[in-house]
Amino acid sequence: MTFVGRSVLHTLRTPDALVMAIALPTMLMLLFTQVFGGAIDPTGGYVDYVVPGIILLCAGFGAASTAVDVANDMKAGVIERFRTMPFRAETVIAGHVVASLVRNLVATGIVIGVAVLVGFRPNGSPLEWVGMFALIAGYILAITYLFAAIGLAASNPEAANGYGFFLMFLPYLSSAFVPVETMPEWLRPLAEHQPLTPIIETIRGLLLGTEIGQSGWWALGWCALILGVAVVLTRVLFRAKAGRR
Repeated sequence: MTFVGRSVLHTLRTPDALVMAIALPTMLMLLFTQVFGGAIDPTGGYVDYVVPGIILLCAGFGAASTAVDVANDMKAGVIERFRTMPFRAETVIAGHVVASLVRNLVATGIVIGVAVLVGFRPNGSPLEWVGMFALIAGYILAITYLFAAIGLAASNPEAANGYGFFLMFLPYLSSAFVPVETMPEWLRPLAEHQPLTPIIETIRGLLLGTEIGQSGWWALGWCALILGVAVVLTRVLFRAKAGRR
């Protein structure tokens, strides 16, 4: 709780990352719905299609700052101080992750609110809304731990920011903005079998009543796999980095 409070306090003192995590997905949503939406779907229903993808994009933008925060801690030498205290220094990573989860859930709620203002009309039941937020929380937890590992692996905060930028392209190679079947044949297998497509389709099904099929199980499986690999990788990298200091 101490390290969660520390990370939240850093966010309040330097709110730029939180503002950008909300502003960028919102701007993209307005761009696709208000500028491109009429050409993509003249009936005006494109906003319902695109919002689930924007939700995951919001989570990715918010989690990306964790890589920079972790890299800053490693570079500043604060970990050396923590290692002299009677607790596990890895707790600082958990603090970053939990604080990021809280920030991103708040940002997700704001983005959904803006989506409703521009015409998003979900029809999910209260239980389906709970399931949607639980899935998003699981995805945020997994991707944040992955960004924490990137922060540990990077040589400096600037490199961490650059490495994390590549993960921001994954939503564009999924069913977030256009159906997979409209993509070139060589690109469809990647779009169909990457982690974000089943997560997006599950969110779309929970909020809009579209067919979920096996996407729900694939979404849970991908979140669990990414989380498991990222946690192990984070522990290994932290011990390696901290051990050399």
